[in-house]
Amino acid sequence: MASGAVTLFLLFTIVMMVVKILMSFSKRKSYKFPPGPTPLPIIGNLNILDIKRQDLTFIELAKKYGTFFTFHLGPTKAVVLVGYEANKEALVKANYDFGNRGSIPIADNFQMNHGVVFSNGEIWKITRRFMLSILRDLGMGKKTVEGRIMDELQFLSTEIQSYNGKPLDKKILYLAAPNITFGILFGRRFDYDHPTFQKFISIMDELVINTGTPPAKIYNMFPNLKYFFKEPQLVLNRIDQLNVILKDLFNEAKEVKSEDSFRTFAEAFVQKDEREIVEDDKEKLFTEKNLLASAFDLMLGGTETTSTTIQWAILLMMKYPHLQKKAQEEIDNVIGMDRPPRWDDQTVLPYCLALVHEVQRYANIFQYFPHSTPTDVHFRDYFIPKGTAVIPVFSSVHYDETQYETPKQFNPNHFLDADGKFIKKDAFYPFSKGRRACAGESLARMELFLFITGLLQKFTFTPPPGISADDLDIAPEVVFSMRTKSYKLCATPRQ
Repeated sequence: MASGAVTLFLLFTIVMMVVKILMSFSKRKSYKFPPGPTPLPIIGNLNILDIKRQDLTFIELAKKYGTFFTFHLGPTKAVVLVGYEANKEALVKANYDFGNRGSIPIADNFQMNHGVVFSNGEIWKITRRFMLSILRDLGMGKKTVEGRIMDELQFLSTEIQSYNGKPLDKKILYLAAPNITFGILFGRRFDYDHPTFQKFISIMDELVINTGTPPAKIYNMFPNLKYFFKEPQLVLNRIDQLNVILKDLFNEAKEVKSEDSFRTFAEAFVQKDEREIVEDDKEKLFTEKNLLASAFDLMLGGTETTSTTIQWAILLMMKYPHLQKKAQEEIDNVIGMDRPPRWDDQTVLPYCLALVHEVQRYANIFQYFPHSTPTDVHFRDYFIPKGTAVIPVFSSVHYDETQYETPKQFNPNHFLDADGKFIKKDAFYPFSKGRRACAGESLARMELFLFITGLLQKFTFTPPPGISADDLDIAPEVVFSMRTKSYKLCATPRQ
């Protein structure tokens, strides 16, 4: 009897376990991913991926699988958005469903879900709101920052003019924008040859290169192989060096801050830190780590993105001198040579404004910035689980033939109507769209218009002697961003 009871008990237990397992299966959601290339074990679809120009691989695959398809980045199952319509539908119309930042391990290693660009959740929401508020209070998009940009334009022009028309390296065009960011962060401006400034430029340059190498991109797909790659540690070393500079500048901000007002982002952040009241079950948000991460985010946008776009602008002006001349004629006829351009002049300089926008479209500084789904998402005819990696291919928007007449050509007329008036394009994604749109977009727009238009007013840019416009290579150098290749230029002052 005892043996039979034990047997019945065991049978009952097994049956209950089976029922529980079957019930758990029945409760599982029936996810449905879009079609895509068949993955291989471990490597997924990496066998067909151009690791440098991933965007070109995705654009080509869209011809077969459609504008929303599945792609396996190693073990990570991602969905890819190609073209204007798919990206607008996801990032704008369904902005919450696709509103999380996707994982970028080589950056996550040092940002650790702090700041704005690489963070998610409550810390992202509160920090972004704070950043936007403080940037507006500090004059982003207003006369306060405009005056600072105009002053920096004069410093850059003086530096360029010191070469007396002789060849100079494109690196000089990288120097102006960082000082605008330093001014907002710390109220400081550095001479271009200042050791701290030069060290900062060098570190940022190395970070952009180190985070964009093919091994770094492979590491992002296989972060468990951290110790097989040198890039993760190189990047952390550079960040440590950068933070030494930032901490010194932050300490200066603490010493001069006021209790009732602030002049810089650093001072505002320190005030917020001191006044933050934290409930027992929550972590403090306005910490030194978050301050450093937020400063890095602002410098990434205010240094790399803006400076690289200016370098693209001058290269393209040398490549297409007739377009440079057309912009200069508009400047001469409308505002003349006696005063520098102002932000308000964008309404009366439509060709110059169109040219700046076309530089951003054509240069396409970032192939994409990964997103992820914060919840389970229904999109089109598919059901995507929470945490799915999302790849919005910005270059596919900028080169969408349904949106631009000659997308593979540099053509400022893309942003002009038949009467020569500037027209906004919805298919314009250099700052992304939706919840993850760049927090410093209005500042960057002002910088690019004033710097590029101001330089064209003061100088005519040509290739060095012995090099023709046809010889200039306008294919990008692909690192973390899409930079120009190395080049030299000659700047002849205009009378």
